[in-house]
Amino acid sequence: MSTEKTTMGPAVHLMYPPEPPLPIPDCGVCVALAKQRQQARDRGDFSAATDADVEIRNHPHRTRGRGDGHAAMA
Repeated sequence: MSTEKTTMGPAVHLMYPPEPPLPIPDCGVCVALAKQRQQARDRGDFSAATDADVEIRNHPHRTRGRGDGHAAMA
């Protein structure tokens, strides 16, 4: 006869989700993604809102003090 585990595992500790990234105000791509993100939130599509967050966070911008704020596209 096998012995089954009948006790609960340890508690799960969840973190708060990260703050949504702020779009660069003069970047058309960031502004459009922020608009898409808000539209997705308004319709309750939090998956699409998160996708927009990822796109904004990963959109290439140059670091401070290096020109117009946009990375050169290869």
